Amino acid sequence: MNIFLIVVIIVLIIYILYILKNISLINIRINEMLDLAIKGNFNERVFDESKLSKIESKFYRYLLDYQLKEKNLIDQKKNIEILISDISHQSKTPISNIMLYSQLLKENQFIEYIDEIIFQADKLSFLIENLIKTSRLETGIIKLNPSLNSINDLIKNIISSSLKKAEEKNIYIEFPQDEEYFAFFDFKWTEEAIYNIVDNGIKYGLEYENIHIKIVEYTIFLRIDIINKGIGINEEEINKIFQRFYRGENARHKEGVGIGLYLSREIIERQGGYIQVKSFSKQIRFSVFLPKDKN
Repeated sequence: MNIFLIVVIIVLIIYILYILKNISLINIRINEMLDLAIKGNFNERVFDESKLSKIESKFYRYLLDYQLKEKNLIDQKKNIEILISDISHQSKTPISNIMLYSQLLKENQFIEYIDEIIFQADKLSFLIENLIKTSRLETGIIKLNPSLNSINDLIKNIISSSLKKAEEKNIYIEFPQDEEYFAFFDFKWTEEAIYNIVDNGIKYGLEYENIHIKIVEYTIFLRIDIINKGIGINEEEINKIFQRFYRGENARHKEGVGIGLYLSREIIERQGGYIQVKSFSKQIRFSVFLPKDKN
């Protein structure tokens, strides 16, 4: 009986020591996690989650989520700072021009300066409006709501909105509607994204050269091709044209602020799609890929 009691006590002592050791290890690992989190160095590669206890795993997940939220806040702050800097930089020229022409108008009473003031004011209004849209997209204020929509209806709306500008350059927008196509996208915002591409095709396209819009169907995506002949894009510039305020070498003599394509890419990518660009001599093809099913 005494031997049995001694054995039980020894087993209990061993078990208690084992538990205490595990608690000590958990405390050490949690302290390590906290130290790394405080220093901003906490990441998934530091700890093997399969070897952690339940409480450690929950704490590990919490720290990862917290760090991700903190990173998102830092990124948003950086985006806002960049945006404010962009607004300040890009608005200086039209504001300076408005002030200059207003002064000339005041001094010389020349009526022709009024048209230039109106033009610069419209440019500034367009710039600010698009910067606000970009800011709202980047900070998540605007939520895109993709649903099953007709690609044909989308293209018809875009052609209708582009008609006046196209006619001024004797450009016809061709869109053969041999069948109906559907994809998942936010109708309003996707219309704006593709309109920006078509508008660029008109602005930088050659007079009397038509714009061709075609649809190609794949298993997962629908591809919308916008093809036109124009000033062309240098091969080394293709990856840069979607940067905010980037103006290609061949486009600098044309009016524009360089934000339309940036906005287009943001809208399409936030819906699980993407945009490709191919330049063949003077022919340019923008391909917009939209998912056929809900992501």
